[in-house]
Amino acid sequence: MRVEQEYWVPLRLQNDDDPLPARHPLRLAYDIAGTFVPAVVLLVLTAVFVLKPVTVFGVSMMPTLRDRQRVAVTSFPAPLRHGDIVVVSDAGTRMPKAQPIIKRVIGLPGDVIDIDFEACLVIRNGIALDEPYIAEPTSRRDDFIGPVTVQDGKVFLMGDNRNHSTDSRSNDVALVDQRYIIGRVLFI
Repeated sequence: MRVEQEYWVPLRLQNDDDPLPARHPLRLAYDIAGTFVPAVVLLVLTAVFVLKPVTVFGVSMMPTLRDRQRVAVTSFPAPLRHGDIVVVSDAGTRMPKAQPIIKRVIGLPGDVIDIDFEACLVIRNGIALDEPYIAEPTSRRDDFIGPVTVQDGKVFLMGDNRNHSTDSRSNDVALVDQRYIIGRVLFI
């Protein structure tokens, strides 16, 4: 059996009699760069691929989102859920404005959406939705003729300010292809 010889290096302690040598300025710069460069790279990658700032234009999402409010949107792939707030590129609508729209997901593929304009209720799969986030009850009809079954790959979207929102009730927006969804709003 072979035994390796161990070498011990004594730890130098700082005291008044034997001060530690000063660090070389280039070594200090290297240490600082080694700390900040990865942090900046991580921040840039997060901003480019995970989070994007988006500005809300208009009052269609009041009271949840205000005009000119900035929100953080993630394009990280995740399944959409009822109630998610999403940003849709202008190519996903037939609206004349060349800017993205921000709306709430009301219907996912396979859902049947109907609106009772007399009772001011939005109905999904035969059940009236409890919507504490809306500004006022839904009474604006636009072009909506229901019930509407949401097709595969599409979503039914509505603004929270229902009577001041151009959304899936209108032929200008209609059912939105999920490929045109830029991302989900994370931070309000």
